[in-house]
Amino acid sequence: MPANMPTPGADSLHLRPLHLPDPPGFWPPAPGWWLLLAIVLLLLLSVWLLIKYQRRSGFRRAALKELEQLQQSDCNDIEFLATLSTLLRRTALVAFPASDCAGLQGKEWLMFLDDCWKEDAAFTSGPGKILGVGPYQRQPEYDRQELLTLCRRWLKKLPTPRRVK
Repeated sequence: MPANMPTPGADSLHLRPLHLPDPPGFWPPAPGWWLLLAIVLLLLLSVWLLIKYQRRSGFRRAALKELEQLQQSDCNDIEFLATLSTLLRRTALVAFPASDCAGLQGKEWLMFLDDCWKEDAAFTSGPGKILGVGPYQRQPEYDRQELLTLCRRWLKKLPTPRRVK
């Protein structure tokens, strides 16, 4: 049979041409796009929170790095104690309001250092008590490594401040 010849009975069915559905619209997106949007938003929120945390805890990392440099330096005992005390005071001024720690000296400063972590009295009656009087003595006697370990633990346990200046 030739190709352009109608098939018998086609006229009797009265078929209409095929009507295709409208193409899908732009809105609302498919569920996969909603899921992708949620994942992207969660990733952006996570990155923002991570950056915020890094900025807020950067003072601690800087203080620990400075402590490591102090440990490797060849300064004498009096310079070492004075530098270490200054480092702790600068770090405390970042982590706490200045009204809490700026004017403290001697025993009150050591009590403040002990109160910050509430573990023991390592600064008032332990190896840290040398920080109160050591910089003013001619030949302070102390264990440098034990004092560095104590200060490192204190720096790591400092609270993260609410706002970074």
